[in-house]
Amino acid sequence: METLQFPLFFLLLCGLCGALAVIDIRRGIIPDGLNLAIAGLGLARTIVTADALAGVEAIRDAIITGVICWLLRRLYFAWRKIQGLGLGDVKFLAAAAVWVGLSGIPMLILIAALAALAAAGGLQIAGHSLTRQTSLPFGPFLAAGLLAALALQQWLGVI
Repeated sequence: METLQFPLFFLLLCGLCGALAVIDIRRGIIPDGLNLAIAGLGLARTIVTADALAGVEAIRDAIITGVICWLLRRLYFAWRKIQGLGLGDVKFLAAAAVWVGLSGIPMLILIAALAALAAAGGLQIAGHSLTRQTSLPFGPFLAAGLLAALALQQWLGVI
């Protein structure tokens, strides 16, 4: 049964991340309910596969990640006078930290940023006009980054 635990949790996470991506593309938001579901599922996985203390550590990682990302969001707004990262993205990163821990967040963000850069490049090549004011939903890329970082941790021992 233990060998099936991770694939089952991963499959459920894929469903949540897919829903998040579709909603963010269509509406430009990441619903709080989805962020809570992702965090809750990650917490359940942590407690089932480890113990309650690991669950407390996962919550700590989520809080630290959320605070750091929120502060970076505020600093960017103070500097540029525009929002560079949505609050839903900040909440998602906090929820993702429950899954990958603090050490996995930089890899998640790197994967998401590279994927978004590739998508922007693809749009540019396809003839879409992109300017400094162009907004691209980042949620789908963050979701892909979470799934990739988690897979790298679980199956390849990376991070």
